[in-house]
Amino acid sequence: MATIAPMEMPVQGFSFENCKRNAFLAGSGFKAPKMTKTGTTICAVVFKDGVVLGADTRSTGGDMVADKNCQKLHYVAPNIYCAGAGTAADCDKTTSNISSQLELHRLNTGRQVPVCTANRIVKQMLFRYQGYIGTYLIMGGVDKYGPHLYEIAAHGSTSKLPFAAMGSGTLPAMSVLEGGWKKDMEEADAKQLVRDAIAAGIFNDMGSGSNVDLVVIKANDNVQYLRGYDEANQKGVRRQKYKYAKGTTAVLSEKVRNISLTEKPGFTIISEDVRPVEVMETS
Repeated sequence: MATIAPMEMPVQGFSFENCKRNAFLAGSGFKAPKMTKTGTTICAVVFKDGVVLGADTRSTGGDMVADKNCQKLHYVAPNIYCAGAGTAADCDKTTSNISSQLELHRLNTGRQVPVCTANRIVKQMLFRYQGYIGTYLIMGGVDKYGPHLYEIAAHGSTSKLPFAAMGSGTLPAMSVLEGGWKKDMEEADAKQLVRDAIAAGIFNDMGSGSNVDLVVIKANDNVQYLRGYDEANQKGVRRQKYKYAKGTTAVLSEKVRNISLTEKPGFTIISEDVRPVEVMETS
């Protein structure tokens, strides 16, 4: 059926229309599902030619590991990436929204997006929601003014720093960064420092774990996304093979039941041949 009513444009940003519904359901005894948080260790450093960002790959829902290989380094622009901590869905949605806005900015101006522009757009959006968007970002990038690193909190405050760490593993990671960072570092040294900082968070924080991801950003949109750069928390190797000879475990009793073949609904014998049970490999 055709309509002459004009279609309304969708409201931009996050929608909170279901808040009253969720509150009513919670009051009626329905338990809401736990949101997935990244329980993260993220950090970044500025080196001589650019920026290195790093993150672990464990996401958690409460006290359960939801994903062992979560991607926490988000694309924002060809010369800008973000490491995200907080609520996983908010980090993904926020970075994708900002990425689309920066792409329109780049197409309209015909120029590379400055990192400070991306920082301003993110902080103004987060400030409007007063911290209710659980997104904590470390934004790094290189533009015509050089390498830049910003720490962005959920309520909209930002800081420009030479190195930064956020997430539940901040304390061990920051101790490594403060002890090892120096001005005009080489790329290899910066990558190793970020790797060590993330590993410190992985081994000293229950919310962090699995692998180490890195992003190296240099001038002229030169980006290296090093997925699975290092496996800090390796799985142990089983030292013995647990195989037992036939007859090791004695059969205490044996009982055979005969099933009659009748027209009544019940069991149907397909074959009376005895087939050996396949041995499960446990090594």
